[in-house]
Amino acid sequence: MFKILHKEDLTSTVRLLEIEAPAVAQKAQPGQFVMVMVDESGERIPLTIADWDSGRGSISVVVSEVGTTTRKLGALKQGDALAHFTGPLGKPADIDRVGNVTCVAMGYGMATIVPIARALHETGNRVFSIISAPTRADLFGIDRLSNVSDTLLVTTSDGSYGEKGWVIEHLRQMLKGNEPINKVFAIGSVCMMKLVSAVTKEFGIKTVVTLNPVMVDGTGMCGACRVSVGGTTKFACVDGPEFDGHEVDWELLMARRCTYPASLGEAATIYRCQYCGQW
Repeated sequence: MFKILHKEDLTSTVRLLEIEAPAVAQKAQPGQFVMVMVDESGERIPLTIADWDSGRGSISVVVSEVGTTTRKLGALKQGDALAHFTGPLGKPADIDRVGNVTCVAMGYGMATIVPIARALHETGNRVFSIISAPTRADLFGIDRLSNVSDTLLVTTSDGSYGEKGWVIEHLRQMLKGNEPINKVFAIGSVCMMKLVSAVTKEFGIKTVVTLNPVMVDGTGMCGACRVSVGGTTKFACVDGPEFDGHEVDWELLMARRCTYPASLGEAATIYRCQYCGQW
């Protein structure tokens, strides 16, 4: 069993869990993920590693409550334990010294991009980070990302915090600026990463996207995370999760992502009725 050492509510629906997993913490690297099972009868889900502490023997993950399993995870308390916790999985991020790097994140990515930004900074790059959320209430992880970035731009769609506007607008302005950007990393929704890749392609800037949102099994056996990259079929869990954003067939990926939304909604409703009645 894998004990929850610390739990923090980042927003009304996003939780940070620090989980005791010494063996995983000893091997973790930026960009990798873990597979989690809440209980023996639950499903396996992938979660990107948000941080780790090898001395404490812990891994931190961020959980956004969007379906049955993530809501079950969010309902756990400090001291509770997970049935299974496997990792680190996936290829580590390709960290090299290229000069100026922009890290773009939304949603859970505001936390999970921190290890990548930190590694880039420690390697000698200048890190320009941009995070974006609909409102101030949806923001989190500002201090952690600021500590590993040379500059951090925070934006909200309604202007309630930082600069007003969506991340894509501000990214385009940054790329047009006086500071040449040599590489871009993007973590967030599939839609956001697709649009980031479209913008950076206009400027000819290499862009790395993290395709954890398309995973199911995490071992390459189920085939649910297959994606076309440069005309070749890849599996996000074993060939990634990082890929060249300019090579991903985004239209095909987004079409496949829309296959089961109704079923996911039904599952969440069943969980709400069966377990606590308030969701």
